[in-house]
Amino acid sequence: MQFKAEWTLHLLTVSLLTTPAIAQQSDWEYEGTIYLFAPETTTSIATPARTVESKLSFSDAFSNLDFAFMGAFGASNGRWSLYLDYMFTDLSFGNPPPGPVFSSVDTALKTQVLNGYVAYRVYEEPSVQLDVAAGFRWFDTRSTITLQPIPPGGSNTVDDSWTNPVIGVRARFKMSDRWAATTFFDYGGFQSGEETWQALLTADYAINDNWVLRGGYRYITVDHTLGTNEFSFTQSGPIFGATYRF
Repeated sequence: MQFKAEWTLHLLTVSLLTTPAIAQQSDWEYEGTIYLFAPETTTSIATPARTVESKLSFSDAFSNLDFAFMGAFGASNGRWSLYLDYMFTDLSFGNPPPGPVFSSVDTALKTQVLNGYVAYRVYEEPSVQLDVAAGFRWFDTRSTITLQPIPPGGSNTVDDSWTNPVIGVRARFKMSDRWAATTFFDYGGFQSGEETWQALLTADYAINDNWVLRGGYRYITVDHTLGTNEFSFTQSGPIFGATYRF
């Protein structure tokens, strides 16, 4: 899994370094985005012995955040476009106990999410653009939820990575010379015990031809079965970012 993480970061770095030179020789247009996603996080791990769940509210996210990086890269040429979106978060936090037997629920959560899409524009007018997309969601996690004090088997852990195919749709609405709105929805999994989907809505403000500020709301959920264990992960909350077009 460390190899996959290093490969992912290498791929994003190579893309960002090489595309400006390619842009001078083609009709491709590019954009890079750095953003902050500050969600409420819910994690559940179910084993044959027990099901444990933890929650981290939006207000507590920053104080419990150990490290995070979030960025995206896009390229378009005519009706075709490519898009990569990467998130890394490392969280550790505690929750109130689920009953009088335990003193707390402690969670250590390290996740990586890489979304990749190929999109095609099926409808276009001056104020509306509609794309359909197909791609993948790669999810890597080491999640441990521990009931304190620890009884035998009191810690539930999922340490795994997997890839789900996804399909999606994106719509952009131009409201003025500077203001626009973007909506995006995808769904994937398509097999028993595997399901994932996300929804994104942003308001976009163009400072100039190159820089765009974005703010909105994102919801993403992942369900995964590993042997007899079931893992569920959901994040939802505000998102803010800055995009540079070139």
